[in-house]
Amino acid sequence: MNRSTRRRMIAGTAATALLATSLGMAVSGPASAAPGGAAARTCKISTLPYPTDTYRADANVIDPTGRYVAGTALRVGEVDNQYLLLFWDGQQVTEVEVPGMADPVDVNADGVVIGNGSAPGTGIGQPWVYRDGRIEQLPVLPSTGIFVSAINDAGDIVGYGSDIVPGEFVALRWPAARPGTVEVLKAPANAQASGITDNGTIVGSAGPFGDWNSWVRRPNGRIDALTFPGADWSTASAAAGRWAIGLVGLDGNSAKVRWDLRNGSHITLDQEIPALTDVNAKGVVVGGDRVGRGSTSRVLPGGGGGVGVGARSISDTGTIVGFRNVLADRLTPVRWTGC
Repeated sequence: MNRSTRRRMIAGTAATALLATSLGMAVSGPASAAPGGAAARTCKISTLPYPTDTYRADANVIDPTGRYVAGTALRVGEVDNQYLLLFWDGQQVTEVEVPGMADPVDVNADGVVIGNGSAPGTGIGQPWVYRDGRIEQLPVLPSTGIFVSAINDAGDIVGYGSDIVPGEFVALRWPAARPGTVEVLKAPANAQASGITDNGTIVGSAGPFGDWNSWVRRPNGRIDALTFPGADWSTASAAAGRWAIGLVGLDGNSAKVRWDLRNGSHITLDQEIPALTDVNAKGVVVGGDRVGRGSTSRVLPGGGGGVGVGARSISDTGTIVGFRNVLADRLTPVRWTGC
């Protein structure tokens, strides 16, 4: 399972919706969009355990099996706020204090979590990995910022760096077979890698701001374009199994799409989904307060009445994690099952 919560290459109304989700703003669709019958009865929301003295707690990512979850929390102090990373193994949660804001972006089936932060005293992007109960910084190249995007079950990590080549982004990979190393990927110019599948297929976007194009790099190194008829631009933001998701620009608007990586075919997803945040190996997508299958989607339970919800990540088993906005700015981490 691979996620990319760093949707920096989005334009138009989709960018606004995505920004709302990334900041923890709840999004609620109309209640009438939720189906009745058995589906409505089995789709349930529950709160994940979290430190009760924290003000904001969020579940960012879930692994393909649905066992491991990673998120963040904020403990408000009298002088300084304390940022926390939260790691769940089933119902057991571990909290780890971190010196500044840190963002978990993916977790694999072994419970290895990757995320982004900043190097102390510099503000320059510095990625990290959490495994075996420890947080370690990943190796980087000279740049103005390095960011990770996704990890597969083999432990291969992809991401990107800025100004490794002056004025451009460069796609990067941290290969599991060569621990402690990072390499520049062969990819289109000005590229960002945003997803990697279990067989090593990598997706991303490239090009100058506002003129992006999506690409896929096969395990043998071949690079193909991910296209969409009539699109002015496109971004691929995540991948899992044989699927990739992203946005395309059509006649001044943006549309949410899903590509089949086997042959490049594509479909338009339900545009009622406020933002695309994840896809699983079965091609099910989540974002905002909705889960989508093909051209249809449904509203997730838990919102309404001044309470909003946001789905961030989905496992291959269909378990979804995210947040519920209980008060004006108070988040709690939640999990949906049976949706």
